[in-house]
Amino acid sequence: MAHSGAARRLGALAALLFAAPLAGADDAPPPSGREIMERVDARDDGDHVSQDMEMILIDKRGSRRERTIRMFRRDVGQDTQSILFFLSPADVKDTGFLTYDYDALDKDDDQWLFLPALKKTKRIASGDKSGSFMGSDFSYSDITERNLDRYDYRLLQTDEVAGEPVWVVEAIPNDEDEIEETGYTKSVLFVRKDNDVVVRAKNWVKKGNRHKYMDVKTLEKIDGIWVATEILMTTKKAKTTLHSTLLRAHNVHFDQQFSDDVFTVRKLERGL
Repeated sequence: MAHSGAARRLGALAALLFAAPLAGADDAPPPSGREIMERVDARDDGDHVSQDMEMILIDKRGSRRERTIRMFRRDVGQDTQSILFFLSPADVKDTGFLTYDYDALDKDDDQWLFLPALKKTKRIASGDKSGSFMGSDFSYSDITERNLDRYDYRLLQTDEVAGEPVWVVEAIPNDEDEIEETGYTKSVLFVRKDNDVVVRAKNWVKKGNRHKYMDVKTLEKIDGIWVATEILMTTKKAKTTLHSTLLRAHNVHFDQQFSDDVFTVRKLERGL
């Protein structure tokens, strides 16, 4: 995509209270929260992408379940289309997920889930997009991009993540429909200054007095494009970890040749 990519979510509140001053050594005024997020949105994250992924589900006892996925993505103008298929294990094999991510503010994204056991394709309604995607800590809405105009942004401070300077930006939905769709009432995003990638985030979940934390564990430059190849999403209640999901990407290739019929419900149902 020629705008923002897959990854989006912070840590302890104390980090917000004891941070470096916003101005740099030359006392130049910092960008606004909105300006920072516009850079994130405009960042080049590639087009016509294919990749393989591992999804590792980790419960509160540390037990792990592993799944493998193949995903394809392309830009269509300002919109994005993606399709993925579960390859293993047997209980999820051939499950497919198709997304049309629209740039227009007044157009809801379309998502379809194909369940091979039922031989049925389910369209994901807006009210269901805050739900768990295939038992993971990622929701259906986490897989789509956020429209900038549905949020009010505020730059809180500067900080560091893994030794790299970041902007810390608060994002609050200004639209009740956005809260219902994402399930989040507020997010705090850590944006690397050097490449405009969101490398850490904390989301306030509307229901259940929970928070969801996203951390980019591995960030690689592939064909000149920054790619988060390892992302951990963790769901917590107070200090207790309820569940976490680790996503690992490999075999990432850009500028692949896709026919139009790849990104269709028919392909979703036919499988790879």
